[in-house]
Amino acid sequence: MSQLKQSGKQMPRPDTPRRFVFVLLDKFSLLSFASALDCLRIANRQFPKPAYQWQVIGEGGDTMVCSTDTVFKLDDDLIELHRDDTVVLCGGIDIQAATSKKLLNWLRREARKGVRVAGLCTAAYALAKAGLLNGKKATIHWENQDSFSEDFPEVRLSKSVFSIDGPRMTTAGGTSSIDLFLQVIADDHGEDLANWVADQLIYSSIRTDQDTQRLSVPTRIGVRHPKLSQVIQMMEANIEEPISPSILASDVGMSTRQLERLFRRYLNRSPKRYYMELRLQKARNLLMQTDMSVINVALACGFASPSHFSKCYRAHYDTTPYRERGAQSHRLSI
Repeated sequence: MSQLKQSGKQMPRPDTPRRFVFVLLDKFSLLSFASALDCLRIANRQFPKPAYQWQVIGEGGDTMVCSTDTVFKLDDDLIELHRDDTVVLCGGIDIQAATSKKLLNWLRREARKGVRVAGLCTAAYALAKAGLLNGKKATIHWENQDSFSEDFPEVRLSKSVFSIDGPRMTTAGGTSSIDLFLQVIADDHGEDLANWVADQLIYSSIRTDQDTQRLSVPTRIGVRHPKLSQVIQMMEANIEEPISPSILASDVGMSTRQLERLFRRYLNRSPKRYYMELRLQKARNLLMQTDMSVINVALACGFASPSHFSKCYRAHYDTTPYRERGAQSHRLSI
C-alpha cells in the first residue's frame, strides 16, 4: 500500500485524464524524456483511474533515435491535437538539425489553439525558432546558453533548472525534467502527491525554478576561497568586454600580485590565462552551435581583431576557428 493511502489520504478521482503528447526529436535526450514520463506513470498509481495519459509521436510517425542510438517506436506522426493537450518537445544533440520546417509549422499551428507547450533539454531552441518564446522567460542547457542568447535576444533567458511562463515550460535537460513534472503534479493534485512521487524516484532534493543549473563556482573548480570565486564569477559575466586583472583585484579588495598568487596556487595558471580560456570556450560554443560569422564570434568573446582571435584559438585548440566551423558543418551534414 502506498504511503499516501497508509496515511489515510485518498487522492480524488480526476474528472478527465490530462494528456501529454511527447514529441521526440532526432537524437533526443533519453534521460530527459524518461524522467518526465516516469513522473506521470508513478503519479497514476495513486488514482483509481489514471490522472495522466500520454502519447509519443514524432516526424514521420515510425521510429526515432535517441542520443544513445536506441530506436524508439512512435505512436503517430505530428497529428492534430486537442486544446487541452500538453505538448512536450524532447530535444538533445544537434537541435538545429532536428528542428525541421515541418516541425516548426506544426508547433505554430498547435500553439494557436492554446495548447501548453514544454521544451525539455535543448528543445527550447525549437520553441524559440517557432516564435513561441518571444518575450517569455525560458531556460536551456547551460552548454547552449551562449548560442541561444545570440540567436534569440527577444527571449528572457534564465539559468534556472526549469522555467514556467504562462503556457510555456522549458527545462535545462537531464534530471531537471523531474523537477518540472513534480511541479506540474503539485499544481494539479497537491504537494503531497508530488513529494510521494519524488520519494518513489529516490529523489531527495526537489529543485524549484529559482535553483540554478550549474554547481557553484567553488564546487565546480574545487576551491573554496571567497575572493577567488568572486573574481571568477565576474570573469564569467564579462566575456564580451573583459575586465583587466588589476580592476578585478581592486574590486575584491586585493592587489594584482595577490590575485596572481591565488590563481597560481589554486588553478595553476595566471588570471589572464584563465580568463582567456573562458573566452575561448564561449567562442567554441558559438562556432559549434550558431551560424555567426567568425568575426562576430571574435567580437562577442572580447577579441578586437580576427587575427588575434585566430592565433589564440589555434594555440589553445590546435585548429583555427574557420576549420572548426567547417568541421562542424561537415558533421551536421552527415
